[in-house]
Amino acid sequence: MQHHLPASLDTCAWGFFDPKREPVLTIASGDTVTIDTVSGGPDMLPGEGFHVPPELHEIHRHLKQEMPGHLLTGPVAVNGAQPGQVLEVRIDAVELRQDWGYNVIRPLAGTLPYDFDTARKLNIPLDRSANVGKLPWGLDLPLAPFFGVMGLAPPPHWGRISSIQPRAHAGNIDNKELVAGTTLYLPIFNEGALFSCGDGHGAQGDGEVCITAIETALAGTFTLTVRDDMHLTYPQAETPTHYITMGMDPDLDQCAVMALRDMIDLLVAKAGLSREDAYTLCSLAGDLHVTQTVNGNKGIHMMMAKTLVDGSKG
Repeated sequence: MQHHLPASLDTCAWGFFDPKREPVLTIASGDTVTIDTVSGGPDMLPGEGFHVPPELHEIHRHLKQEMPGHLLTGPVAVNGAQPGQVLEVRIDAVELRQDWGYNVIRPLAGTLPYDFDTARKLNIPLDRSANVGKLPWGLDLPLAPFFGVMGLAPPPHWGRISSIQPRAHAGNIDNKELVAGTTLYLPIFNEGALFSCGDGHGAQGDGEVCITAIETALAGTFTLTVRDDMHLTYPQAETPTHYITMGMDPDLDQCAVMALRDMIDLLVAKAGLSREDAYTLCSLAGDLHVTQTVNGNKGIHMMMAKTLVDGSKG
């Protein structure tokens, strides 16, 4: 079954994930839902001549920002989802909802918090027909839209948490690999799973070093399926060509350890390798990428070509 979840005062939360937040939509496992999102506060709006989703003005006027963080649409509950299971989030489509985005530099933030003393906001026109963002120095930057934030409600004992720091529930992972055609796997901590998304990005480099990408409004189409045949303690993903494991921690070294350990476990399970052989393969062919360095909990993800895994048995 197909569903549509618009962004509105009733369906958006500003700044947080909360295991006690009631679902705004409930669907069956295997159903597909298109979720509309919006992004940014009133100070991020462009000048005249750009399309602003009308619900964004209403949200700015009436929705309280509970804590620093993102505008999220959700949560969506999936019938039958229970703690200990995994939610498969197949990203079927990601579409721009507006013709502009923004990028911000803030003092005391980003990867170089003390190097830039003056705040700067750029409003960036987005040409959907050419699929580029028009940067002010004349560069047409190719777009590759994805959601910076996709996540489930966190463990109940965590309570309400900011959307800024990515953790085991995923959230603000800012992984630019997760475009349309990829799949995210999330460990479930609450009945219904409770999926939310937001923080639309038109384009981002690994690192997201100045603290923002091209921030914009997106519509995402997701097929949400409860998986009984998987057990995860941390998010994983796959593209058409690669398996991805992830680590998130204030220390990038620890992030690398987390992503590497999960990739070794994946290789043992999927390829039937010994742990020693899996460790060797990670050294010979696994690629560690810096996901982002700006969210308090930084991120590293490891990518392994599927051809090296699925073809290694026998």
